[in-house]
Amino acid sequence: MTESPETLNTHAIELASKGNFAEAIACFKRAISMENSNYLLWYNLGVTYRDSGNLQAAKQVLLTAYKLDNTDEELLDSLTLVCFALDETDDAFEYCSENIEINPENPHAWNNLGVLYFARGEYRKAETAFEQAVSLYPHYYDALYNLRDTYAELGNTVGQAECARLMAQLRNKGNYPNA
Repeated sequence: MTESPETLNTHAIELASKGNFAEAIACFKRAISMENSNYLLWYNLGVTYRDSGNLQAAKQVLLTAYKLDNTDEELLDSLTLVCFALDETDDAFEYCSENIEINPENPHAWNNLGVLYFARGEYRKAETAFEQAVSLYPHYYDALYNLRDTYAELGNTVGQAECARLMAQLRNKGNYPNA
């Protein structure tokens, strides 16, 4: 097998999926040394650092990918979540807002925005964001779960019960977790 950025990327993803993060990181670094302007290699390396628990390295590498392509929704989603996990809320809001600006119909970005607002105790803004996520994707279990909790914080028992009902319907279809 000829070593190329593509084959190294594929091998690194396989290693990471098995929890072999150190080996995966080494493969990604080797691929990047061959093709350092490929944002996808940087992105995959960042995700691997994130999954291995090294959030600081994940952020730095994801920022390199961002410099190469600042329009990738998955990249912006990852930056949002890594910044949030690092308690860098302002940065998380920035990347999440960029993601929504790029694609206002991205339910995951709206759900993330709701999580950010909820964490700040801004429940009305969280409610609006979660409702937007659910309106874009009515079967989005996580957004329904978050909206239910937000309604509980706001004392909206009717909304809370409706979310619980919809979540139960989704669980009964067998594709969603218990909550």
